[in-house]
Amino acid sequence: MAETEAPSPAIHIPDEWSVAADAIAYGSVAPPPPTALVCGAKNCGKTTFSRHLLNVLLQRYKRVAYLDTDVGQPEFTPPGFLSLTIVDKLTPDLTIPCLKTPERCFFFGDVSAKRDPAAYLKCIYALYDYLREGHRSLNSKEDPAVVGLPTVVNTPGWVKGVGYDVLVKVLRYISPTHVVKINISAESKNLPPGHFWLDEDYDETVHLIEIKSARQNSFNRSVLTQKDATTFARYEDNGLFQAIKHLHCQVPSTEVFYSLNASIVGLAISSNEPDELPSCVGLGIVRGIDLSKGSIYVITPVPLKMLEKVDLFLQGFIQIPTSLLQVQRYMSPYMSKDVLPTS
Repeated sequence: MAETEAPSPAIHIPDEWSVAADAIAYGSVAPPPPTALVCGAKNCGKTTFSRHLLNVLLQRYKRVAYLDTDVGQPEFTPPGFLSLTIVDKLTPDLTIPCLKTPERCFFFGDVSAKRDPAAYLKCIYALYDYLREGHRSLNSKEDPAVVGLPTVVNTPGWVKGVGYDVLVKVLRYISPTHVVKINISAESKNLPPGHFWLDEDYDETVHLIEIKSARQNSFNRSVLTQKDATTFARYEDNGLFQAIKHLHCQVPSTEVFYSLNASIVGLAISSNEPDELPSCVGLGIVRGIDLSKGSIYVITPVPLKMLEKVDLFLQGFIQIPTSLLQVQRYMSPYMSKDVLPTS
């Protein structure tokens, strides 16, 4: 018997949203399973609808793939990541964000794709290729309509200018079976009507579902949920000296360690293939650098066994939260000057 979704105490799912989710999950009995891309302007409720859709799909399928392309407010990772996560359990409370270990993820190093749209698209394409090649196989002994791996694609709210062009490219590359477009009351901020990403001779098998944003306040922002910052509860110290790569900028060799100190870095594993992106296993805070020993000291919750595989530090533009830099009655080492030993 399928597990049912428990109602979230502080959230209301509109009937229109429930009908849309049911249409995606149960609209077809034949393979392939649905691939649903959710899009719309900022603060329209894309993340909440995606969470609800995940739960509805999990009532029919054993597992659901979640491709998160929103680097500013990702669902299962800290900001700055693009990730592919395989979900096999319902989310009991849609108002509470939770971290999960992705099947595969890349550290983009920024909370917006505006700085480097080409690199952003490259990460999305690589994640979708990985999903398509590694997780589309079916067990012939079981019902393919149940065993197949449906996919939910969450997108950012950057839908104007270059952001619109990026979204169109993502839609054309993934070719979803369903596109859910969430509209807000401020029509000028919405995406164009209809199948805006396709030419006139579009494939009629693409199902476009247009729904309205849920409850809104006077600023036309969804008030379904408020997402608080998530912090790690457990840390481990590990002395590491690794290759360093700066994302989206160039740093003079004489300033590399100064730029790295007191920063958040992606802990990555480089690939043997020259054109393949390095996979990221987590984040770390560089708490100190000892040039005389050739060591970089990192605070991270990533297990030591996984850290042993890390051979690359990725530095982007993700900042350390101010709360970690300012501690009452103490001078944080991150706020000090001349912290690097030179001999």
